[in-house]
Amino acid sequence: MAPFVIYTILGLGIPTLAVIDLAFRSNANRLTLSNLSTVTQGTYRLGFENSILLALITSIVPGILGVIIAYAIQTGHSGILRRLTATGSGVLANFGGINLTFMFIATLGSTGALTVWLSSISRFLNPWNHGFDLYSFGGVVVVYMYFQIPLMVLVITPALGGLRPAWREAAENLGASSLGYWRTVGFPVLLPSVLGGILLLFGSAFAAYATADTLTAGTVTLAPIQIGEVLNGNVISGEEHIGYAIGFGMLVVLSVVMILYGLVRRRASRWLR
Repeated sequence: MAPFVIYTILGLGIPTLAVIDLAFRSNANRLTLSNLSTVTQGTYRLGFENSILLALITSIVPGILGVIIAYAIQTGHSGILRRLTATGSGVLANFGGINLTFMFIATLGSTGALTVWLSSISRFLNPWNHGFDLYSFGGVVVVYMYFQIPLMVLVITPALGGLRPAWREAAENLGASSLGYWRTVGFPVLLPSVLGGILLLFGSAFAAYATADTLTAGTVTLAPIQIGEVLNGNVISGEEHIGYAIGFGMLVVLSVVMILYGLVRRRASRWLR
């Protein structure tokens, strides 16, 4: 355990403590709350609002779709399909950044391969003619779906495997319909795992940086992108510590999410034993 503990302290513990300390420091190295007051106003507040909204959309929608896809695969009779899906989800869930951005630009950009092909069939099929913009907030949502749905499939599959066939048989023997089984047994058992998966997706989307930054070139105001701008030197004189304050705010949000995730996972683990 020693190498892991040392690596965690150096790579996560010390930087986290440094961010917390510098968020409450002025340029004169004095304790102050002005940095936190600044990030709760104006464009910095907008960055948090957009990041939270983005995380909510790209966690709830992929969460629902991921459960449906995982259930369809889990109840299928093809073991090969299940193995391929598990492998593919593991790859796609970790595929992001510049590579993912380039793929979507080449496919769904204004002159992307899919866009041009749809236009050649009918201008009505071109999503750009209906207000779609890959380089906007909506475009970021579409791109995030690419890795959020596979991530949910990975997270929820063990919970679906924990639904014992004996429970359905017992419910049917007592006269329950399929809908009654899911309402009284299946859904209550899965709910903690589903909520845990959605919280995990929320944290993943809230903290993601490279994909949104390379796709929008910073035109969409998000908290992680604002931190990147500060690190790149794009900061007003006297506000060099604003980036640390934004980072502290993100730590608070993610800490709340992880606490909730731990609580629901504890409840879900009782059914997976």
